[in-house]
Amino acid sequence: MPRCNNCESFVTDNYVRVFAPDGYDGVRVCPNCEDKLRDGAEVREARSTRQN
Repeated sequence: MPRCNNCESFVTDNYVRVFAPDGYDGVRVCPNCEDKLRDGAEVREARSTRQN
C-alpha cells in the first residue's frame, strides 16, 4: 500500500504513478500535507495555508 513519505497518509497507486518519480513506491508529499508542496523536482514549505 503506497504512503506519503512526509505524513505517512495512504495514497492510491494512480496518485503515485502520476506524482512520484519513476521507480518510487511512494510520494514525497500528498494533498494531506498542509505544510509542504511540490515545487518542480523539490519539496518546499508552503508559503501560505491551503484552502479546501
